[in-house]
Amino acid sequence: MRTLLFVPIHALLLALAFTASLRAEIKVGQVFPALADASLTGGVAPDTKGKILVVDFWASWCAPCKASFPALGKISAEYAARGVTLVGISVDESVSAYAAFVKKQAPPFLTLHDAQQKLVRVVQVPTMPTTYVVGRDGKVRFRHDGYHGDATDKQLRAELDTLLAEKS
Repeated sequence: MRTLLFVPIHALLLALAFTASLRAEIKVGQVFPALADASLTGGVAPDTKGKILVVDFWASWCAPCKASFPALGKISAEYAARGVTLVGISVDESVSAYAAFVKKQAPPFLTLHDAQQKLVRVVQVPTMPTTYVVGRDGKVRFRHDGYHGDATDKQLRAELDTLLAEKS
């Protein structure tokens, strides 16, 4: 004797849609999640409302992340006075790995630790590093997967100049 399990089709579709939304990565044009809501440690998440934001996800074990920090430091120093906020978000599971990396690199920009992996799960960061450039409206305007030296540096600067030239 067979027993059939009856599940209303609308309940099944709703469940599938919910599951898909949990796995959807943040893309260009979508609102970037508020840093203040992500339970980040290592400092206080800045108020980013109405500001241009650069969020760089990195890990201590990532060689391209190490290579990107000097360039990001220069960008932060040059663009901070013009209203750009740069925040590095470590996805390291280990607090000591995060702290050692920050101590050694001594970045001139805020670095926070996503110890609970809350933000990285919401954003669905595809690779290390990944850099998101967020406009004053809170929406992702550009995304960089990986770090490609001078090419990434020039592209980030051009994007920031474009955003700064837009009317508030």
